[in-house]
Amino acid sequence: MTRLSVNINKIATLRNSRGGDNPNVLKVALDCERFGAQGITVHPRPDERHIRYQDVYDLKEVVTTEFNIEGNPSERKFIDLVLATKPDQVTLVPDALGAITSNAGWDTIANRYLLTELIQEFKAANIRVSVFVDPDPIMVEGAKICGADRVELYTEPYAAYYFENRQKAVIPFVKASEKAREVGLGLNAGHDLSLDNLRFLKQCIPWMDEVSIGHALISDALYLGLENTIQMYLRELEL
Repeated sequence: MTRLSVNINKIATLRNSRGGDNPNVLKVALDCERFGAQGITVHPRPDERHIRYQDVYDLKEVVTTEFNIEGNPSERKFIDLVLATKPDQVTLVPDALGAITSNAGWDTIANRYLLTELIQEFKAANIRVSVFVDPDPIMVEGAKICGADRVELYTEPYAAYYFENRQKAVIPFVKASEKAREVGLGLNAGHDLSLDNLRFLKQCIPWMDEVSIGHALISDALYLGLENTIQMYLRELEL
């Protein structure tokens, strides 16, 4: 089964745009779980422009499904947050300061020693570690060498070329996924996945453990309603 983890960053963005606590991040997270999501993802950034560090502490107290914290471990503040809250999973993402969204995976070869040290620290706290990578078998194998439990494939290139030629667009992701399975890594995927392209990815890579979806799902919910939208995404993952 491929789990659906809902990234609720966009809910926090909307809340922060007006101050106050509407919409309430905790309520939305609980609603996502109640409507069938099997996980909640947050990606706090140093400027706290959407999810705030306090949100992470608060969510840890109420989330009952899998809790996944994404982020760049270049700042000790992020590392300490993860160690303090002990989510089910931490996903290490090399997003640059000020980046609008994540736009590349780790070079797991060039960053081998950094990643190895970080992964050891998180795993010592019994936190599963996933490393965000481009669909490159070499980077996948590098994540295994660093000690990761899983990789998360950066799927923006797949989404960008899906309508042009979906069979060609998915090839690198199938190859990277096969390498992950070969070396014994769990497999996640995320970035720009949507109701348009999710089912085909699942059909081509049925052994995915988890997809993390935020922007498209929350945008769809504006038109379709949150409960209905989550159920629609779950159906796309059924085979």
